[in-house]
Amino acid sequence: MPLPLRRFRQRHPILVRRILIAGVFAAAFGAGVAVSSWTLVCGAGRCPGVDVLEAYTPRQTSKVYAADGRFITELGFERRTLVKLADIPVVVRDAFLATEDKRFYTHHGIDFIRMFGAGFRNILSGGYAQGFSTITMQLARNVFPERISREKSLVRKLKEVKVALAIERKYSKDRILELYLNQIYLGSGAHGVETASQRYFGKSVRDLNLAEAAMLAALPKAPSRYDPRRFPDRAVQRRNTIIELMRQDGLVGAADASMARAYPLQLAGRIESGDIAPYYIEWIRQQLDQRFGQRLYEQGLKVYTTLDLDLQSAAERALENELRAIEAGKYGPYRHQSFEQYLARNSEGEGDARNDANSPYLQGAFVAMDPRTGAVLAMVGGRDFDDSKFNRATQALRQPGSTFKPILYSTAIQAGYSPSYLLDDEPLAVPQVDGTDWTPQNFDLKFEGRMTLRRAFYQSRNIPAIRLGMQLGEQAVIDEARKFGITTPIPPYPSIHIGAADVYPLELIAAYSTFATLGTRAAPFGITKVESADGRVLWQQTPQLTTILTPQQAWIMVDMMKDVITKGSAAGTVGPYFHLPAGGKTGTTNDGADVWFVGYTSDLVAGVWIGLDKPAKIKANAQGGLLAAPAWTAFMNEVYRRKPAPPDWPRPEGIVSRDIDFTTDMLRTQYCPSADVMTEVYIAGTEPTKPCDVHTAHGIVLKPDTTPAVLVPRKPGGPDTTSPFYIPPRKKPGGGGGDAPEGGR
Repeated sequence: MPLPLRRFRQRHPILVRRILIAGVFAAAFGAGVAVSSWTLVCGAGRCPGVDVLEAYTPRQTSKVYAADGRFITELGFERRTLVKLADIPVVVRDAFLATEDKRFYTHHGIDFIRMFGAGFRNILSGGYAQGFSTITMQLARNVFPERISREKSLVRKLKEVKVALAIERKYSKDRILELYLNQIYLGSGAHGVETASQRYFGKSVRDLNLAEAAMLAALPKAPSRYDPRRFPDRAVQRRNTIIELMRQDGLVGAADASMARAYPLQLAGRIESGDIAPYYIEWIRQQLDQRFGQRLYEQGLKVYTTLDLDLQSAAERALENELRAIEAGKYGPYRHQSFEQYLARNSEGEGDARNDANSPYLQGAFVAMDPRTGAVLAMVGGRDFDDSKFNRATQALRQPGSTFKPILYSTAIQAGYSPSYLLDDEPLAVPQVDGTDWTPQNFDLKFEGRMTLRRAFYQSRNIPAIRLGMQLGEQAVIDEARKFGITTPIPPYPSIHIGAADVYPLELIAAYSTFATLGTRAAPFGITKVESADGRVLWQQTPQLTTILTPQQAWIMVDMMKDVITKGSAAGTVGPYFHLPAGGKTGTTNDGADVWFVGYTSDLVAGVWIGLDKPAKIKANAQGGLLAAPAWTAFMNEVYRRKPAPPDWPRPEGIVSRDIDFTTDMLRTQYCPSADVMTEVYIAGTEPTKPCDVHTAHGIVLKPDTTPAVLVPRKPGGPDTTSPFYIPPRKKPGGGGGDAPEGGR
């Protein structure tokens, strides 16, 4: 005994005796608490039995296939492909052992050296700075997540330790390691090294090299933080740290370690890795879950879809490239947070992706479908499924702006209006119930006077559209929207005529199948059939087709929608770059918060929406033709480089042409100025029959019916009984039809 302690004992014998007695009691009490805790922590069946690991096999996932039969992904609680330890290369095993548990083969479930070291570091840091879980302890909590939670508590850790010791007593080290490597979560929905190897590298774990093995071993610590797709630089840095650990432990030589650190990060393409169309997959998963419930996740069903992998890739590229171009300032200053800035500032979190529309960066949606059947060929519901699972194609309620106008104009064409029907683009004041007036504006804040329905449509003028809709009546337009497949609420107010009522993008885009097929709407669907594991057909879907327009009515609409591309609101971004027969419509909402373009050929419909989840002006002068249409153009050009050009729409019988004076909507005469003459198309019976009597040999004669239209209270029993106000037509509807352009081009 050191001299100072001996002197203290001689001088204070009673105090020393009391300290010793107190220490003995404290030790005894601590031991009692420890024994009691150890005994009670798994009492009453609180800890799981480890016997189940003898024949442990995770639940069987359902397999999903694309339209061409290629495997896409698995649907299950955990995506996992089991592999025997003998088929896992030594380099992969060593990478995980060096990272997670270097003394795995020498301890019995608890690494006391690591435990005391972690405890010392936690004391120094004053918090939870380092854990000491062994591979066996990790296996315990991963296999029994319902019984061993992930909360940082003494009870949880005691359960983990006790179950780990039980596992070590019953199973060999190789069996434990095999279970662990098949169970561990490695990010991107991948459980186990085989699935993760396929997801990240597009090949079996059997074929991984040292650098790739170290990359997988880098993920358990923080799968989101070290995701090699989202954060490649950080992932490579972590990978190289693990390679160095393996070198220090003598598991690899210096030369091999040096080569591995220099090895480039080579990730598989999204199709090869099964990481394609996550929003589409989640869309069909929800439908399957409603129909099959638990069977979907446990019985290995085979799901055959309409997804076209090539079109999906093209849609993802087109949308993301356009969003990045907007953020980069291609169309003028962009003042919101960009996606790249968001990723840089929010890369630490390990939580689950949000299921609500709450992203602070620019978002988009893209849908492509076969108009003849309704088969959804591609779907993009957002920029990053791992960050936000909210599907903007199927769940977002957004104002469609002028992309709703084709429904309005279809109502007019069905009512007997013609493309040369004259509408007024003049100031308009609509009385409201609160006594104030609604005074809508055109996008350019200008008024151009009288114009044809066709011109109002392709130039996307708002005031003529509102006047036309009020003549037809709001209820007539609402009824037409229901026929086109719009299910969202549409209040009977004049603002609906320029797209003020929210829609789901998928429903709006599917509505355009009516024009592509010359009259028949196809309901969108994504699943063709579902089979059991033994090949029995459990469910099969067939196209749901509804005739809405006659071929003549639809052809007139297509003819006007072609003008949008060739000389209208999309002429600058579609017309010069896409030269196949196509029609479409741009859309922009109040304050430039939503921009759209929906377009089609005779065999493909595609639509784009771009905006912020919390509606706000995207940028100054935001327009659908400027910001959304380029993504559509890029997509369609890529698609038709690989497939035959679509045929133009044949002109059906019952369509006639007439040379008219478009300022009067009458047949041309020799006195009409050549600048006022055009050839227009009509459904037989709606064409003008009277020659122009305004232009004469003596000049222009003003007619009494050219006085400006005024709002007049509705008359019971009149043609507009569902609208509180209407604009008296200057002539009977049989002489023309109308369509008006949107408020945001």
